[in-house]
Amino acid sequence: MLLNKINTPADLRKLPRSELGALAAELRNFVLDTVSQTGGHLGSNLGTVELTVALHYVYNTPYDRIVWDVGHQTYPHKVLTGRRDRMHTLRQLGGIGGFPRRDESEYDTFGTAHSSTSISAALGMALAAKLKNEDRKAVAVIGDGAMTAGMAFEALNNAGVSHAGINADILVVLNDNDMSISPPVGALNKYLARLMSGQFYAAAREGVKGVLKAAPPLFELARRFEEHAKGMVVPGTIFEEFGFNYVGPIDGHDLESLIPTLENLRSKRGPQFLHVVTKKGYGYKLAEADPVKYHAASGKFDPALGFPKSAPSKPSFTQVFGQWLCDMAEADERLVAITPAMREGSGMVEFHKRFPRRYHDVGIAEQHAVTFAAGLACEGLKPVVAIYSTFLQRGYDQLIHDVALQNLPVVFALDRAGIVGADGPTHAGAYDIAYLRCIPNCSLLAPSDENECRQALTTAFRHDHPVAVRYPRGAGAGVTIEAALTAWPWGRGLLRRRGQRIAILAFGTLLHPALQAAERLGATVADMRFIKPLDEALVLELARGHEGLVTVEEGCVMGGAGSAVLECLAAAGVSVPVLQLGLPDRYVEHGEPARLLSLCGLDAAGIEASVLKRFGARPTLAAANE
Repeated sequence: MLLNKINTPADLRKLPRSELGALAAELRNFVLDTVSQTGGHLGSNLGTVELTVALHYVYNTPYDRIVWDVGHQTYPHKVLTGRRDRMHTLRQLGGIGGFPRRDESEYDTFGTAHSSTSISAALGMALAAKLKNEDRKAVAVIGDGAMTAGMAFEALNNAGVSHAGINADILVVLNDNDMSISPPVGALNKYLARLMSGQFYAAAREGVKGVLKAAPPLFELARRFEEHAKGMVVPGTIFEEFGFNYVGPIDGHDLESLIPTLENLRSKRGPQFLHVVTKKGYGYKLAEADPVKYHAASGKFDPALGFPKSAPSKPSFTQVFGQWLCDMAEADERLVAITPAMREGSGMVEFHKRFPRRYHDVGIAEQHAVTFAAGLACEGLKPVVAIYSTFLQRGYDQLIHDVALQNLPVVFALDRAGIVGADGPTHAGAYDIAYLRCIPNCSLLAPSDENECRQALTTAFRHDHPVAVRYPRGAGAGVTIEAALTAWPWGRGLLRRRGQRIAILAFGTLLHPALQAAERLGATVADMRFIKPLDEALVLELARGHEGLVTVEEGCVMGGAGSAVLECLAAAGVSVPVLQLGLPDRYVEHGEPARLLSLCGLDAAGIEASVLKRFGARPTLAAANE
């Protein structure tokens, strides 16, 4: 077993090149076995095995820096960098993360989970090496999907130019897994890639440049001839225009091509660009045949049989949104739907099939998605932007200036609000309440169950200003979902339980553990529904009729819904003790969602314990349900 001998990349570099293919096969099997036991991203990791082996074989890591974009394809990297024995803890509480983390390993040079950051970070590292007179290299590995984001092109534009006379020694590896290996990516193209990355080609190219520069017309003619000649074989013209030396495309699963090409590129100075073509799920036939389905495993599975068929269960909030989107589109032809590359994740597959002309996937381009929606709204359409809470953070400036400032009727369907579980703090929707609540013209709704989610979305759609609806990942309470497109009375909460002494104001799905805690506490419970506009009349009524208030939200306490309640009370001159319960002022780690909520004190037992600690013993008289 070759893999058992590899504890660091230094061990890998001791192997003869002839054994690397066998090592890659073992590594692929190990990743498949690991994910089958822990769940996690699968297809993308199977597709980067050879590329990972080649990079660590050629580059002197961790001295040389490798930045992995998005980071969900780094399981092979984790195995080769000393974490093989901990892979069984992948994405579990207390275990290793599913993305690169600087606090986990010195080989994880930059924390990534949101896309399109690698080139910027690697450029910073490359220029830092120059300024510190260190002969280290920096590599950014970025997927073709992540290249759709503007930030990637901003970084390319910056990396290809001289910085005060300094050219960064940076290699950008485009991991292109969205196409099959076409005939040009064969023996001829492999030869051309090695030739164009070699010293002879570079020396000859620079020598001819020197001669022709004495005759500018001939130099320009030669430059254009080279550009178009290369363009006939490879799609690299755009990257050459950014100032990179483009090489490729080459087969990203062929170590005999990858390693010599990387060796040539490592010895070159200045910005280099290597285009490799890989296949998602490579080496595992089921994943190769259905890369979308096998992008990630939600739990354990038998690799021989593939993912099990999901048993009928309670619908998830994402599915509720997808059904609502289709139903509302049937009812109102003005509806258009936008997603930044999350069709499956946001539950929009059926809508895409039924309303293809009204479906827009803009790629990984959250900023563009928001302003694109603003443009549609300007022309009388009703755009719905389906976006994860954590990803809307990337379009925050556009949300303020392009949507809210102009008071345009855009609906933001915020999936993954609150704790997300195994994906960890990079994907948690912890901050949307705080960052949306402060924006003028913008409203925010928090449904407590699946039926309320459908109603909240209807309510948002029927108003002519920006409205966001936040809902969590996974299934709800299992309530019956009404077929009607029913809207709520605007800005009104709902009293769910009448009790004594203490009133719990629940925002969103934490209503249900709040109700359980209230049964033991004899407390009043309100389903607030609206975070903005807050039902101030209900808040003041509860404040005047109870000894204390408790706010419960699955979001950060600082600036959250509880803060809105305090602001309401202060403005009205009402003084009453308020206990704010929510996510702590720290990043919540990856793990099973229910366990994480419990550790944050947001399950029924935690809410009860916090209330008793703050307000003392339970009331003597039992409360009556309303």
